[in-house]
Amino acid sequence: MADELVRVERDGDVALVTLQRPEARNAMNAALAGATCDALSVCQDAGAIVITGADPAFCAGLDLRSLGTDDMGDLPPFVASVATSTVPTIAAVNGPAVTGGFELALACDFIVASERAAFADTHLRVGVFPGPVLLDLPRRVGMAWAREMSLTGNFVDAETAGRIGIANHVVPHDELLPLARSLAHAIAEQDRGMVAAVRAAWDATTGLPITDAQRIHLEHAARSSSHHSGAEIAAHRDAVLARSRDQRTASP
Repeated sequence: MADELVRVERDGDVALVTLQRPEARNAMNAALAGATCDALSVCQDAGAIVITGADPAFCAGLDLRSLGTDDMGDLPPFVASVATSTVPTIAAVNGPAVTGGFELALACDFIVASERAAFADTHLRVGVFPGPVLLDLPRRVGMAWAREMSLTGNFVDAETAGRIGIANHVVPHDELLPLARSLAHAIAEQDRGMVAAVRAAWDATTGLPITDAQRIHLEHAARSSSHHSGAEIAAHRDAVLARSRDQRTASP
């Protein structure tokens, strides 16, 4: 990646993608957006991808002072590169995630947050019609909270983000990446074909009336039916039970 604007690290089947423009709070310009798209592209062979930012911010949105292009429409599609990833993505939000940075986090399968995280949609305050946040935020937190955040432009702190469903977990700052990596490894252990099929079914059914969703779910299930033998399924079951015992033993 040019000038290491984005660092890609591999840990087995897990890829860690770090935005590295901390002097600008990882605000997106053309170069960083392009490097982000490139990083997501080269990580499509991973089992799971963790996306984070170099401290102190996750991503402060677009760098409107130094965008690197005269037309925002010409900016490399960094949010779409995450939203269309064939590999599950986890946003490890280490600090503020604002507007385009918030959209980047919402494009991931789910979010884990540091206690230092904060989230805001300031599109209206800068006079820009909202992008994917207009659709993704209501699906994450419900229409009432989405309207409050987008219409006011107010920041939501980490504790509130966990409470209303933006983030699945809120942890001390130094525990953020270990947790995100642990969850990513758990995903990467799964059968990749089945993971892809389940994600496709979620995308196809989200927001539909229940009867339509049930019909489409059955269609996806029929196309993705397992052809494992009874013995293979039994072996998988035994592994699941062993993992469950380990997790319960490890719990405080």
